[in-house]
Amino acid sequence: MKAEMLLVHFNRISDAPDAVPSLRKFILDLAVRGKLVEQNPTEEPAAELLRRIRSEKARLVRESKLRGQAKIARVDVDEPPFPVPPNWEWVRLIEILNKLTDGTHHSPPNFAEGDFKYITAKNIKPEGVLLEEVTYVSSDVHQEVYPRCNPEKGDILYIKDGATTGVVTINDLDDPFTMLSSVALLKLSQGVYNRLVVEFLRSPFFYSQMRGFMKGAAITRVTLKRMAPALVPLPPTSEQHRIVAKVDELMALCDRLEVAQYKRESRRDRLAAATHHHLNSGADAESLRAHAQFFIGNLPRLTARSDQIKQLRQTILNLAVRGHLVQQNSEDDSIITTLRHILPSFTDHDQLTPSDSGSIDRHLLPQGWAWIKGNWIADFVDPQPSHRTPPQSEDGVPYIGYADITERGTIDFLNARKVSRSVLEEHRQRYTLKDGDFVIGKIGTIGDPFLLPRPFTYTLSANIILVQPRAEFVLPKFLMLFLDSPIAKASLSKMKTDSTHAVFGIKKARELPIPLPTINEQHRIVAKVDELMALCDQLEGKLITAQAEVSHLLESALHNALNEATQKQLTQLLA
Repeated sequence: MKAEMLLVHFNRISDAPDAVPSLRKFILDLAVRGKLVEQNPTEEPAAELLRRIRSEKARLVRESKLRGQAKIARVDVDEPPFPVPPNWEWVRLIEILNKLTDGTHHSPPNFAEGDFKYITAKNIKPEGVLLEEVTYVSSDVHQEVYPRCNPEKGDILYIKDGATTGVVTINDLDDPFTMLSSVALLKLSQGVYNRLVVEFLRSPFFYSQMRGFMKGAAITRVTLKRMAPALVPLPPTSEQHRIVAKVDELMALCDRLEVAQYKRESRRDRLAAATHHHLNSGADAESLRAHAQFFIGNLPRLTARSDQIKQLRQTILNLAVRGHLVQQNSEDDSIITTLRHILPSFTDHDQLTPSDSGSIDRHLLPQGWAWIKGNWIADFVDPQPSHRTPPQSEDGVPYIGYADITERGTIDFLNARKVSRSVLEEHRQRYTLKDGDFVIGKIGTIGDPFLLPRPFTYTLSANIILVQPRAEFVLPKFLMLFLDSPIAKASLSKMKTDSTHAVFGIKKARELPIPLPTINEQHRIVAKVDELMALCDQLEGKLITAQAEVSHLLESALHNALNEATQKQLTQLLA
């Protein structure tokens, strides 16, 4: 599997989440290894260039025009990590620099106006020195720093501290300025092309060297003493310029590919958004079926990313609680008839309409459905009315809060807080857990229902609400899918108490408007949701597998292509 594999599989490879960034790194990898352009055997080898650099440095030191540099061992024959062309030379970074320093280590007073620009890491961008947020220092501060750190146009600036460590650019400013120590200044020896050094410093090879050198726990930091001995391959002078020209050409092709991918994803997003809008907008039944058929028939096109599958899940829940997921059965009684039959105290005044359904999305429901307040169909229990956390007891029972519910949908009993068994007995006097009971978060995480598992040898904390559905009116899974739907989430968000930590009180839970069909229709809805969520699981699994495969294919293709990629093949690849 060589460079040709990139051409054969490029349509698949380009779908990898990091395809273009990987291609950019690949180009720089080829450049730094001497595989991007052909070598010219008639050109002066880099060894001669290096000899002149050393000779010139020695002369400048003798004439006191250059400070002597600390002696660093030359590159050992076994030290280079990969071979380079025979007319190249492995060198230490400091060997091709006349100066390696950084700015002031004491942040000076700086203002919106002043005598000299004050450049820090925030001003260093790949395309040059950005002046939008530049500040200024006085002449006194500048004169104190500039004799040691004197950036001139064409010098290289490298961020060595903080989150943007590794960003490198060429100074494009004509005027002198003062720098902070977060930026390193690299002045090149004659015969070394600054553009080439910038591209090599951006390469994965050099960055990996700096990652290994980075010091500092809170702030990522590269020191000058670590930069100086870093390995750099040095090509002949003429080849340096050819490499930069080819890098520019191929990076421009990557730019075009990136734009094409962005347009493709934008079209996909617009199509998916329009389809979801039609499905969620309460359209008539015939139109809804048409949009649903289109959506199902184009799932591969509309669900190419995990966020799109997440959106699909939310649309399914939205359709379910609006009564649009399954057809109604004319033989079913309405839920109002059921409530009147079982609860004599329930009257027409207890039925809500869209206009008085609180902050719930106001929409009409299918025939047989009704807006019902939560306290008619479920008991909402506050497990800890006192809101006092019981003392910890190492040999006690688990005290479950929402933080103990894992992303996998299980309870982390092992790490949960333990309380005395007397707390469990006290709670059992107020409520008894049974199959179908679930909890929702009421502090911080609002909603997000979680079905409680057997055996019920644990107690519940004050940051959740216990929901105990009344089986004759509502299925636990239907009530859970409603509380997990976008409609309920929007309502819960509006009904929460504004505070540092959002709170959804027990009284508001009991007043929560719930769109409710008959038990028979609830069964059909739950079954259909389970079926469609299983389909989402399959799509997600296939997507994860496909992305892993294409990412592995991209990685393998790029890795293997390093051995014999040619200029023509790479240009074809990115054209």
